[in-house]
Amino acid sequence: MKITGANGYVILSVDGRAIKIAGERIIGGFVAEITSMRNFEPPFEHETLTEEIKSHYIAEVTKKTKHSNFVIHFV
Repeated sequence: MKITGANGYVILSVDGRAIKIAGERIIGGFVAEITSMRNFEPPFEHETLTEEIKSHYIAEVTKKTKHSNFVIHFV
């Protein structure tokens, strides 16, 4: 899992497939809007982004950032 981003979004990458999630950077982390998870980033934008895949990405991010100084919260 690779996490990159800016003040208004984060990009989560797993096995070359990335999802861009809108949200807001806060002190100590980021608040990510689950509803903004609509599709993969190019070149995989035509692949279906299922609820199961979304849940997998959320679980991986939560696990990775749980004990760090930068925690991502999903709302």
